[in-house]
Amino acid sequence: MRQVKPGTLYTSPFSMAYWRDAAAELRDTRILVFAALMIALRVALKSLGIPIAADLKINIAFFVNAFGAMVFGPVVAILAAAISDTLGCLLVPSGAYFFPFIFIEIAGSLIFALFLYRARVTATRVILSRFCIDFFVNIVLNTPIMWLYYKMVLGKSYAIFQLPRIIKNLALFPLESVLLTLFL
Repeated sequence: MRQVKPGTLYTSPFSMAYWRDAAAELRDTRILVFAALMIALRVALKSLGIPIAADLKINIAFFVNAFGAMVFGPVVAILAAAISDTLGCLLVPSGAYFFPFIFIEIAGSLIFALFLYRARVTATRVILSRFCIDFFVNIVLNTPIMWLYYKMVLGKSYAIFQLPRIIKNLALFPLESVLLTLFL
């Protein structure tokens, strides 16, 4: 069995050693306790968003998500995202539970982990991770899932809610990137 070396940095997540180290985090009690704390904090912060439109709010839970994913890596980040999404829906319900929303949480955590886990944390990596989440997760992936949610659960059209979500993500991207860079 390979031991995880705390100081090992990888230039890219596309190596077997990277994924072995990430999977090995599941056996580290300290990492699991830290993940549980990050899940609890994330669930608490998700409920404190500032509403700006229907089903649209400004939230700071991404700080906790990024920090946790940076520390415990992609394998634990995926599990933590699934748990925090499920717990968040159970403890702080904001509508009907819709399983596909879990994929948005998982994708965001995975992207943060792929950019930040066992890598030199640079402004470029932080900004790119935030861009990928804002564009690919919050706009590209979220749109069909929200469309399904509105159609299947609410029986409404989602088209009118799409533009404010895109504008919010584009407008907050610079601010969130700078704040996240300073935080990490």
